[in-house]
Amino acid sequence: MAAEALLDGEAEAITRRCIDLAMDGDATALRLCLSRILPVKRDRTIELDLPALEDSQDSLRAIGTVLEAVGSGTITPNEGQAVASLLETHRRTFEVEELERRLEVLEAQQCAAR
Repeated sequence: MAAEALLDGEAEAITRRCIDLAMDGDATALRLCLSRILPVKRDRTIELDLPALEDSQDSLRAIGTVLEAVGSGTITPNEGQAVASLLETHRRTFEVEELERRLEVLEAQQCAAR
């Protein structure tokens, strides 16, 4: 907080000085400026040939495809984990929908039996 108070109102001047240093060839200032202009891209687009996701079993097969892609080096383990997590969420959604449908059938049968 003390540092923020000291810098309060100086951001424009400091930024201008950093830019000037970068323009004069200061490697550290240049790196700082470029990191703001072109930040490091954290994620990349990946392409996987996943099956159509129409039921929970399709999600499980898709996770197998992801594991194969990680094993072959097509995608990184972190990328595989991210995709597998999305697929697992999708699979659980299917399972919840299926359980809700089955519960509705059972409730309808119970009501009809009375």
